[in-house]
Amino acid sequence: MYRPGLNDLDAVIAIARNASFRVAALDLGMSTTALSNAVAKLEASLGVRLFNRTTRSVSLTDEGRVFIDQVGPAMQDIHGAMDAVRSRQATPSGTLRINAFATAARDILSPLVLEFLRRYPQVHIDLVTEGRLVDIVAEGFDLGVRVADLVPSDMIAVSIGRPQRYAVVGSPAYFEKHDRPRVPPDLLKHLCIRVRLPNGALYRWQFKKGGQTAQIDVSGPITLDEASLARTAVLEGIGLGFFMEQNVLADIEPRRLVRVLEDWTPPFAGLCLYYPGRRHPSAALKAFIGLARILSARSEA
Repeated sequence: MYRPGLNDLDAVIAIARNASFRVAALDLGMSTTALSNAVAKLEASLGVRLFNRTTRSVSLTDEGRVFIDQVGPAMQDIHGAMDAVRSRQATPSGTLRINAFATAARDILSPLVLEFLRRYPQVHIDLVTEGRLVDIVAEGFDLGVRVADLVPSDMIAVSIGRPQRYAVVGSPAYFEKHDRPRVPPDLLKHLCIRVRLPNGALYRWQFKKGGQTAQIDVSGPITLDEASLARTAVLEGIGLGFFMEQNVLADIEPRRLVRVLEDWTPPFAGLCLYYPGRRHPSAALKAFIGLARILSARSEA
């Protein structure tokens, strides 16, 4: 009689979580064909279908929901027990899954992630970049990286970067035809590159000076959702852009871009590494957090 293993049950949970065989296969590091075969074998042994499949969507059947409701908590307990044992390892090993937006991933790759791999070669890092803010526990990540004000309140946060700033910039060619804005409301008279957030909302440019704050709903000829595309549009003189300072600093210094409203963009808290308050973090997770704290302390010294 066929008895499913932990990998088979993890596969079902991953498909239910992602509503996609393809995405679940990527998460699990296996082929879509292998994943489909594993689920088909499990369904045959149970005598029921767990998923409704079409060419465009995947959803749980009623039987699948009952199965997930029963198996999900049990799998959490099993993995918790395994984490408890792994936490007693002398040498960190296994896989750490990290979720970060692309800019944050670039910032931590060399000083933290690659340094960690040099120190702990038995650990594999799975670094996933995406703009949306995900529930790292529900989506199977060990750690997340976001700016401090986006870290969920129920997570433990470790500061890992210096304070950051925004920058409003335009090309010299743009300012040959337009006056420079002096205060944020002046932007309403300018052409601006609009930014669409991962949730679909349009971003309002944020400003602060002393006790004054402003949120400006700018307008302009184009809306983009990726910083490198917006940078290209600004360099081409299409309009003003609103960026993280480090994304355009290399253009400001040689004056390919001109910065304005600098006194309205003060520093704010930088990147944070965050994770759930588990009772038994793995040795690899503890080592990664420890290295992050060490490097953060050095950067502040």
